[in-house]
Amino acid sequence: MPTDCISYQNSGYFSPLMNDYLDEKSNLKSLYNRFPKIENFEAQIAEKQANFNNASRPQLVATLLEQYKGVPTSYLTQQNIESLKVENTFTVITGHQLNLFSGPLYFLYKIISTINLTKELKAKYPASNFVPIYWMATEDHDFEEINYFNFKGKKFRWNKVSTGPVGRLSTDGLAEFFTIYQQELGTSTNASALKKMFEEAYLKHDNLADATRHLANALFGELGLVIIDADNSELKRNFIPYIKEELLHQKSHKAVIETTSHLEQYNIQVNPREINLFYIEDDLRERIIFENNNYKVNHTNLVFSEAEIMTLVVTNPEKFSPNVIMRPLYQEVILPNLCYIGGGGEIAYWLELKSFFETVQVTFPMLLVRNSVLLATEKQLKKIDKLNLSWSDLFSKQEMLKNKVTEDHSAFPIDLTNYKLQLQNQFADLFALAAQTDKSFTGAVKAQEKKQIKGLENLEKRLLKAQKRKFSEEIERATDLQNELFPNKSLQERQANFSEFYLESGTSLIPKLIATLKPLNQTFVIITI
Repeated sequence: MPTDCISYQNSGYFSPLMNDYLDEKSNLKSLYNRFPKIENFEAQIAEKQANFNNASRPQLVATLLEQYKGVPTSYLTQQNIESLKVENTFTVITGHQLNLFSGPLYFLYKIISTINLTKELKAKYPASNFVPIYWMATEDHDFEEINYFNFKGKKFRWNKVSTGPVGRLSTDGLAEFFTIYQQELGTSTNASALKKMFEEAYLKHDNLADATRHLANALFGELGLVIIDADNSELKRNFIPYIKEELLHQKSHKAVIETTSHLEQYNIQVNPREINLFYIEDDLRERIIFENNNYKVNHTNLVFSEAEIMTLVVTNPEKFSPNVIMRPLYQEVILPNLCYIGGGGEIAYWLELKSFFETVQVTFPMLLVRNSVLLATEKQLKKIDKLNLSWSDLFSKQEMLKNKVTEDHSAFPIDLTNYKLQLQNQFADLFALAAQTDKSFTGAVKAQEKKQIKGLENLEKRLLKAQKRKFSEEIERATDLQNELFPNKSLQERQANFSEFYLESGTSLIPKLIATLKPLNQTFVIITI
């Protein structure tokens, strides 16, 4: 079995911005508070403790207890919720969309990274309590992003129309979806467990938020995970001052624009609106626009004067939904949070926000890239050994893998670099001779050298092509294996659903992940299942 470690930076699957962040490049240090190292949490704890509104804790706990009514709640989760009343309790958060049946595998890795970090923090700082939080993105309205999942290379899509916040979306119609999906699972014990899990989550709950809460709780409740639905009027009541500030002064736009000007060498993840709030109802989530001294809800006839919208904020804060720029602030205002755990794309947009947080005087959390995992079977590991491949080979682009396999099996070197060097040495004598004549002869020597080097390069390409034909079977075995581990030439965790692996591993899957993942370790984890 290959033993080489693949860092995120060397995997080929992270953006230049994320690579530079993970390398702690100096040009990015002003964009985050503290880099996520265990020793840096001491100062983060002190800062959050000094700046958090502890008077909001009782209402936070009351809201969570209300949301957990009727949900089978483990002792550890109950204990974690109650501990949020106490001033020395802090949270670690991950957020995720309400993807159907959890969506891609990394849903598990985000939550496990969060749970495991709270364990590490408790061991290091025993005087404080640390609660893992899953923030359900119930207010998102991009249904097309979440209405499917992949199982063994097949896409299972929920055909339904939705225009409002997905958390409020009715689960009507999922019975028909389930009928099709369960046929793919078979009749094993693990298949029966998956069917029951899906059925109890989606067919016994009225909306997608409740269904997702049930599923996440079924998977992680015994580990103390606390699930929050922030589409809630009581929670938004604590956010009222920031909603008003955004409507009246649009500070987020100015601050984020200034930050993104320092990120021009990278691809900007999100661009701010002038007002980074939506107006939200059951079947509606549309941008609020300031126009002609009035506040208009995009694509509707709703128009408010300043006085009217300020009154609405106070009486009905639940009608205001933060967008991708304001949601992080909402999270940090209502929760005593130390760290946000997310994928590379999420951390990238968080890096645009620190100056905005400073403007509104809210502590900016530490930002941790979630664990990434590659699940491999014993059979696949044996194939890797037989083909004499390393993980670096398998993480490489497929053309590079083909070249590597060809070179390994070839009885002679395909790389003609030595011949090119010999040729260049021979031409060095000709250049010395040319220096004693006129410039036209020097030009002729240069042209001839270029022509002959080009000829060697063409021969090298033809030689490689010929050897690839010769070792086509070995190449096919290697690329088939790579395609199994990296479906659609992408990371497994971004493509496959957990049910594909639960079908094989059952209840041992999550404990194995919990035991293996180290959230502060920046390397891909290879786990045998």
